[in-house]
Amino acid sequence: MRQSQSLIPTLKEVPADADIKSHQLLLRAGFIRQTASGIYSFLPLGKRVLKKVEDIVREEMDRIGANEMLMPAMQPAELWKETGRWNNFGPELMRMHDRHEREFALGATHEEVVTSIIRDEVKSYKRLPLSLYQIQTKFRDEKRPRFGLLRGREFVMKDAYSFHDSFDSLDETYKHMYEAYKRIFSRCGLNFRAVIADSGSMGGKDTHEFMVLSEVGEDIIAYSDQSEYAANIEMAPVVTTYSVPEVAQKDMELVETPGKKTMQEVADYLGHGLDQGLKAIMFKVDDQLVLVVTRGDHEVNDIKLKNLYNASIVELASEEETRQLLGAGFGSLGPVGVDNKVDVIADTAVEFVRNVSCGGNKDGYHYINVNPGRDFQVKEYADLRFIQEGDPSPDGKGTIQFAKGIEVGHVFKLGTLYAERMNATFLNDQGKANPMVMGCYGIGVSRTVAAIVEQFHDDNGMVWPTAVAPYQVHLLVLNSKNEEQASLGDQLYEELIQAGVEVLYDDRKERAGVKFADSDLIGIPNRITVGKRAADGIVEFKQRSDDEKEELTIEQLRDKFTSFIGK
Repeated sequence: MRQSQSLIPTLKEVPADADIKSHQLLLRAGFIRQTASGIYSFLPLGKRVLKKVEDIVREEMDRIGANEMLMPAMQPAELWKETGRWNNFGPELMRMHDRHEREFALGATHEEVVTSIIRDEVKSYKRLPLSLYQIQTKFRDEKRPRFGLLRGREFVMKDAYSFHDSFDSLDETYKHMYEAYKRIFSRCGLNFRAVIADSGSMGGKDTHEFMVLSEVGEDIIAYSDQSEYAANIEMAPVVTTYSVPEVAQKDMELVETPGKKTMQEVADYLGHGLDQGLKAIMFKVDDQLVLVVTRGDHEVNDIKLKNLYNASIVELASEEETRQLLGAGFGSLGPVGVDNKVDVIADTAVEFVRNVSCGGNKDGYHYINVNPGRDFQVKEYADLRFIQEGDPSPDGKGTIQFAKGIEVGHVFKLGTLYAERMNATFLNDQGKANPMVMGCYGIGVSRTVAAIVEQFHDDNGMVWPTAVAPYQVHLLVLNSKNEEQASLGDQLYEELIQAGVEVLYDDRKERAGVKFADSDLIGIPNRITVGKRAADGIVEFKQRSDDEKEELTIEQLRDKFTSFIGK
């Protein structure tokens, strides 16, 4: 492609609202443009990279026997109501009415649609297992779109669904998908981890996220420093063992703590460490009010709370609700004397504390010398806190360390959840109807593009891995007005095309400095520069990832052509 005929609107300045490198560079290099908040157009270079990632995904999905299809983005509400997700999915689901006032949603995901298709078309175990996938635009009404392609309201996703006659069959396909995902992200050149994850609004269990390691990641990965164990921090179990201190229990006492609301403020005022205080937070778990108690140096993990209650929705209670039930606002809540209308549950570590402080359920007051069992009762002790760096690894090997990650893929074992709610059944070998067993597997394709940029850039621009680069070669003619340079540039352009090399030919009437700057910004892996030695048949060759340059004759350059092909 001749650059003079391309739409590549590069920018010299960093856009003011672009906070991270991928967002900045994709805008500056003319790969994307914002159409509305969280909604982007892919310009020609961006579309080429997107297609490269899509092609890798397709090849690996086809390799494991998945069938590509395309489902509608506009989905009738009736399907979502069958599964109960019309109300449970949350405000991220974009809803609308047609001219006949029928309710629809713009597809955030396609479990309902694909299940409705399969329940109508597949009736016998003989047609199972079956895996289907699509690459399609998805819509989610993010409250705060940010970070460019990493958190948008419209994005490109690969979603796949598998249907089975048994959980053993699901396990087999899950393994194949898991390995396919590893190959996809490896082929994209990414440094990633597959981590144990929560299924969230998708339902089901036994899930893994694929996380690209990056400091701009919004997820925290808890991993062992001595094994392959890795999990999203939300899902990492705490296996720390505790012991009861050998101290006498003191008399509980209510003391004034004026204006002290945070755990640190209370601990400093009372003269003890955070681990010698109890934190109490009121949650609404579906319709149940639950007071969760942890040590002051620990944080409540709401995902673990949700899983403990097998709940659909977990959210913080309002301060008004806590005042009505406990007589105090945030910062003064505690488990002592709590009404039996409220469940009091506590993290495992709380059972082993002695003579600690906690909120007095009276604004500006705290109890000291509180002991569980004697001064307050707990309905259930459970692992309810986030794991911390330095905690033992759940697999018994080493200790936990943290890293940030960008989620680019997620695989789920859905089981029979959707099949049972939507009556998707098959006849087994004895003619009995059973619910289909399902799996679900997603890749954020456009998000993967941004994740690649986060890992592959330098101070001058992007440095694309060859497999996903928009072109394999960037051919520059420094002075297009010079007949010898222009002639040699045209010659090399045609030869590269004939050799099957993807080439972007900068034939613009621009200064050499502009061309070099744009070339570095765009980040194509290989650069050929036709300059002052064109009359001698000498060109300059440079790889984007390397500072070294070399002068080559045309014959030497032709020998390199084969190294560009197929990469």
